[in-house]
Amino acid sequence: MDHSFLSAFVLLLLVLDPFGSLPIFVSVLQGVPPQRRRRVALREVAIAFAVLLAFMLGGQGFLGVMRLSERSLEVAGGVILLIIAIRMIFAGGAEVYASDGEREPFIFPLAVPLMAGPSAMATVLLLASRQPERLLSWVGALTLALSVSAVVLLAAGRIHRWLGPSMVSAIEKLMGLVLTAVAVEMILAGLKRYFFDHG
Repeated sequence: MDHSFLSAFVLLLLVLDPFGSLPIFVSVLQGVPPQRRRRVALREVAIAFAVLLAFMLGGQGFLGVMRLSERSLEVAGGVILLIIAIRMIFAGGAEVYASDGEREPFIFPLAVPLMAGPSAMATVLLLASRQPERLLSWVGALTLALSVSAVVLLAAGRIHRWLGPSMVSAIEKLMGLVLTAVAVEMILAGLKRYFFDHG
């Protein structure tokens, strides 16, 4: 299936799922001093962009050099998401990623795997490999999709005040439950592709 700029943007936005990750954004940023939140948010989005751009340009070559398959990437990503989901349900992001005022999220978990996760990596890799002549369009679609994620991340504090901590906690646990199912599905899909489509 060939993609246009608009369809690639919508696809990437669905894969990045900034609104679905909002409870985690809110919980993680609660441990960051208010005066640093904007800088941290923009830094994490920039890191996610760099990771996905690198994967778009050289992901296939990297997998080949390391002798890794998309199946192994899928299973590994599922395991990571499952761990995060269990922590969301039983501990909550604020407790799991609490900051002591000196520590703040760096790369994990905002940039990777929430924004630049396995599904996003696979998506940009597929876009680049199927229509390499439109690489500039895919870079533009990625930039726009991550810009939307940046806006959601920057507004996380206001949304938290609007909803209140109890509602955010409830949403977070609900999303943790959904994320658990997604993670298990990802692991099972990777294992199925390995055992039944291997070779």
